[in-house]
Amino acid sequence: MLSRLDDPIVAVATAPGRGAVGIVRVSGRALQPLVDALCGKPLEPRHATLLSFLDAHGHPIDEGLALYFPAPHSYTGEDVLELHAHGGAVVLQLLLARCLQAAAEERVPAHLRTLRPAGPGEFTTRAFLNGKLDLAQAEAVADLIDAGTEAAARSAARSLTGEFSREVEALGRALVELRTLVEATLDFPDEEIEFLQRADALGRLQRIDQRLQDVLAAARRGALLREGIHVVLAGQPNVGKSSLLNALAGAELAIVTPIPGTTRDKVAQTIQIEGVPVHVVDTAGLRAPDATLDEVERIGIARSWAEIERADALIVLHDLSRIAEPAYQHAQRAIDEQLRRLTRVPRLQVLNKCDIAPPRSGHEGAIALSALTGHGLPELRRALLEVAGWQAAPEGGFIARERHVHALRRAAEHVALARAHAQRGDAALELLAEELRLAHERLGEITGTFTSDDLLGEIFGRFCIGK
Repeated sequence: MLSRLDDPIVAVATAPGRGAVGIVRVSGRALQPLVDALCGKPLEPRHATLLSFLDAHGHPIDEGLALYFPAPHSYTGEDVLELHAHGGAVVLQLLLARCLQAAAEERVPAHLRTLRPAGPGEFTTRAFLNGKLDLAQAEAVADLIDAGTEAAARSAARSLTGEFSREVEALGRALVELRTLVEATLDFPDEEIEFLQRADALGRLQRIDQRLQDVLAAARRGALLREGIHVVLAGQPNVGKSSLLNALAGAELAIVTPIPGTTRDKVAQTIQIEGVPVHVVDTAGLRAPDATLDEVERIGIARSWAEIERADALIVLHDLSRIAEPAYQHAQRAIDEQLRRLTRVPRLQVLNKCDIAPPRSGHEGAIALSALTGHGLPELRRALLEVAGWQAAPEGGFIARERHVHALRRAAEHVALARAHAQRGDAALELLAEELRLAHERLGEITGTFTSDDLLGEIFGRFCIGK
């Protein structure tokens, strides 16, 4: 895609299916001849013009609005033409075909005859490459479209306006200022300037480090808003996993019966807790390895363990009405032994059916609840957010991705090494300068200052066509 950015492009820019309005968007350099061919008359820039869209034979396709945005005052930074028609799939495909047909006419200049359908995210790619958006803002476009909660949408909108980018750029400027002083000292070693003391290098690094930690914490919150938490319900058959899923979701999603082993495959639902998406997965009941299983249940349990291994958090559910039974305890000990091998996955111990059996001693720290009555559900929701590391921002916040969090962590590591070199004195100035440079590069990966074409292709390839 990046090798064909000189081509003009066209795509339907609205979602597939029927709608009141649909948009066909064209972007490229010097589009005026194509605008004249499609619209039959000049268009006033950035003003909507009502006209009939005609096919090659002069027959009407539709009547709608045409808007022309000359470069650089457009979304992509190139000339952009938008045709707003009625939102029928056939109508929009006819308009798309007409654009391609008009570009192939002899009266149209050669540079427009390469007009082609746009690839996924190609309009936003051009906006990034033409300096209309940085990479974090471009990603926020997709995150705003994909937002699953109000909090995620508002945070994505703040990132799109540049809130996250400004935080990163401020850190970058602070690093560049310090780098400039360090490298100037390296260029003039004979002056014997007591650089570290005069420039307050340690103080500056400490302030940079603190601000970096604040941005990293905000980015972790933003990544949670975007990605959500993958929570798996695990436990023996008939402990109430399906009932708990239904209670958390507020709907009858999973079949609930007194028959053990009713759930044979996973059932998933996304809920919101304080605006954070929580992807809850109900799994088949776990049994001791020596239990007799039919083939279907064996496959279901294998899938349960696969879900548990990829969880962000695990709710281990216990049945208070059976917790003292020897057979139940035998099976639970075997299950706990298998769970102990999964040290990466944080676990919440939950005692269900407290409405018919009170919690016993020996289960301190567990959450007692009733999936039937809802008792204990607020405590469980709060505990899930705590396990995920969620802390509500005092105000505002921005959306972020795992790659942003990773880049900030790497930058923090380089700043920590820079502080160590600064404490050693002038003998470590070259190493200090190098760590500052590397920290600056890691920050540049977020906004796209230091970004490979492969990464751009991966990011923009996940966008929808027409955006």
